[in-house]
Amino acid sequence: MDVQSIKQRFGIIGNSALLNRAIDVAMQVAPTEISVLINGESGTGKEVMPKIIHQLSARKHGSYIAVNCGAIPEGTIDSELFGHEKGSFTGAHESRKGYFEVANGGTIFLDEVAELPLQTQVRLLRVLETGEFIRVGSSKVIKTDVRVVAATNVNFGDAIRNNKFREDLFYRLNQVPIYMPPLRERSEDIHLLFRKFTYDFSEKYHVPALELTADAVDLLEHYRWPGNIRQLKNISEQISVIEQNRRVDSETLRAYLPHADFKQTPAVISDKSNSGGTNDFTEREILYKVLFDMKSDLNDLKDLVLKLIQNDGHLDASDSNSELLKKVFYDDGDEPNTDQSGLLRLPERTHNHSPSEVHVSEVMEEVEETLSLQDTERELIRRALVKHKNKRKHAAKELGISERTLYRKIKEYNLK
Repeated sequence: MDVQSIKQRFGIIGNSALLNRAIDVAMQVAPTEISVLINGESGTGKEVMPKIIHQLSARKHGSYIAVNCGAIPEGTIDSELFGHEKGSFTGAHESRKGYFEVANGGTIFLDEVAELPLQTQVRLLRVLETGEFIRVGSSKVIKTDVRVVAATNVNFGDAIRNNKFREDLFYRLNQVPIYMPPLRERSEDIHLLFRKFTYDFSEKYHVPALELTADAVDLLEHYRWPGNIRQLKNISEQISVIEQNRRVDSETLRAYLPHADFKQTPAVISDKSNSGGTNDFTEREILYKVLFDMKSDLNDLKDLVLKLIQNDGHLDASDSNSELLKKVFYDDGDEPNTDQSGLLRLPERTHNHSPSEVHVSEVMEEVEETLSLQDTERELIRRALVKHKNKRKHAAKELGISERTLYRKIKEYNLK
């Protein structure tokens, strides 16, 4: 069975590389007994992965139970998961089996697992390690054989540091991580999903299907979609019901989208194999932005080197690359050299090469030092702080990173 057949079987829509990778990992790990932790923002479709794992495993004929850990009150979560004995607490009028007992031989999906109380985390760790648990109000040890798949949208690094989640339980759950990408990292799938949703709603409400203009498609793909697939589906339904004109342009579409969530930076293709972080890209976002800037600078540099070689080391001061020449070859405060025609020329070197003999390797050595990744990152942060008058919240948003990461970078680079 390949990825495409899995998509058809489970109704998964999209062709992005990150989505295909998640499905492929789920297929590979399904026949094993390894615990799986699914990371991803709310609304990304994490709940489909444990179904794939269960149906492709030897446990497919056993029970499959999905538990939303965040929806169960703290006082009853132990009873729900592990069961209780009659009279063990007020309202316990009879004995009851918990999910781990009912799902023996099957799979349990623990959604929002980071919401579990610390006491329950201890019980869960014991089940994962030994396959044993004790009902609430009992002293009898019960054995169970259950495959656990967990999911969360919480940054486990922060949760562990704040003593809200046990580190040993995290490593036990995170034997194989699967990352479900948000819609902003699947821009090629957004229009496809929108068309599928609007087609479904046209049949449901007996109305013609919607059609987007080119500018509306562009707007759709550049929106950040903080609510991910769930938000896209809701907006698709709103437009299908409300709009009389079935051809939707960008102006109409914009009225349904909160204006604060449009992309300011390129989508980040990231690997979430770190300690469970799902919302905090840390320095990866900044480095990705830096690389885009460096690519542009290096392209300009290639043009500069070619022009210098072709023009015997001279460059017209009005040329768009003249500022780059000054930046690379002159220190701050130094006056650029010009000849009688007003042309910029390379500074004097300690060696006896003429300008026309300057090799590309010499130029690249200068640029390597000037465009070091760390210096560029520091300069990018400094400019953002200056632009927003040292308001870190706005500077972090401009850079596409969290305030916590920005604060750490400010201290690291000793920025005032």
